[in-house]
Amino acid sequence: PPSMPTVSPQVGSHRDISHESLSLFRLLEPQIEILVLGTGDRVERLHPVTLKQMRECGIAVEVQDTANACATFNFLMNERRMVAAGLIPP
Repeated sequence: PPSMPTVSPQVGSHRDISHESLSLFRLLEPQIEILVLGTGDRVERLHPVTLKQMRECGIAVEVQDTANACATFNFLMNERRMVAAGLIPP
């Protein structure tokens, strides 16, 4: 039987964001279509492989500073989109 992914990674900064640390978002039902990530006070680049792996799972990733990520999340929720947010405090 396939093993379940581990679901409690600690993310202290954008450097900790990986395919593994995003596993919880891939387990959500119904499946999300957009993951909004807030990377603190400023927008930080994520590893392109991580973004590609999430796209391959059917999840678009939007990376923003945390304040804008909150606003984007709220906007998408109001649009009734299947969205989740991962937010690092500024």
